[in-house]
Amino acid sequence: MSVRIAIVGAGIMGADHARIVSEDLPGAILQVVCDASSERARHVAESSGATDVATDPVETIRRNDVDAVLIASPDETHAPLSLAAIEAGKPVLCEKPLSQSSKECLGVIEAEVARGRQFVQLGFMRRFDPSYRSMKASLDDGSLGRPIMMHNFHRNVEAPANFTGQMAITNSAPHEFDVARFVLGADYSAISAFQPTGVDASQTGAPVFMVLETDKGQLVNIEINNNAAYGYDVRGELVGEKGSIFLNAPVSTRQNGALMAFERYAPDWRPRFAEAYRLQNKAFLHFVRTGEFPAGASDAWDGYCAALVAEAGVEALQKGERITIAGAEKPSLYNR
Repeated sequence: MSVRIAIVGAGIMGADHARIVSEDLPGAILQVVCDASSERARHVAESSGATDVATDPVETIRRNDVDAVLIASPDETHAPLSLAAIEAGKPVLCEKPLSQSSKECLGVIEAEVARGRQFVQLGFMRRFDPSYRSMKASLDDGSLGRPIMMHNFHRNVEAPANFTGQMAITNSAPHEFDVARFVLGADYSAISAFQPTGVDASQTGAPVFMVLETDKGQLVNIEINNNAAYGYDVRGELVGEKGSIFLNAPVSTRQNGALMAFERYAPDWRPRFAEAYRLQNKAFLHFVRTGEFPAGASDAWDGYCAALVAEAGVEALQKGERITIAGAEKPSLYNR
């Protein structure tokens, strides 16, 4: 059975998802590309072989010739459009964040609970990345012993204009918040956030360093530096009582010569996580066909948890204090 997919949002992420649907998902049909700019929607549709273009996202979601929806529109539209998909009874793969408001995330959760099933697969694609999966497997097979710490850093070449230190917590760090929860199988109980002395939190690309505590007594540290200059570089190390495992995936090549060695990095996240996106979208297609939520994938509850931690992180940065994290009770729908 062919699955007819609508993509809402024809920016960088939407265009990349359109390419994956058209090239790497046998049995999926890119039915329509929707964007506020009809010109942008048409450009993506033509390059990916989509059947139609549209400008109204809610009408697009409600179309009878659409079986599932992929949301890659601006962040503030994610929760409202996910709610529209739930109302229409259609599975949705929504780019992160579900919302930067934990309260708004709870609204999506309440809608799913009311329907008695999950509709939203959230785009924390690192859960599908082979290197993170290998890290988790090493923990699960017992070879590392009890996990005690996880180190993470997330570096970009250059921050967009007006990208503040607080935005590093609410926009960049949620990937780290989620993948550490996934690997450790733990939730966070507290967070502290720091910046180098003399750095203004409103400064474009201001780096942030966070220390999180889990409900299992582990420590997780996260560095976000959106002005690292040298390349896109995401790494992590999981430390257990019997050993550790370190991610080396960001480096694509190493060149030796003239008494020096040169490592080459990707300019952004797309080459680094290309396989993760492909596997994530493949899992979503299976979800649409079977109704079975993909093992290991993130859902609306995970989106809520990431938003809750981000809110606490911003508060910790503003107040210079350790902030405890206490969320709502997890509905049984999300016990997988």
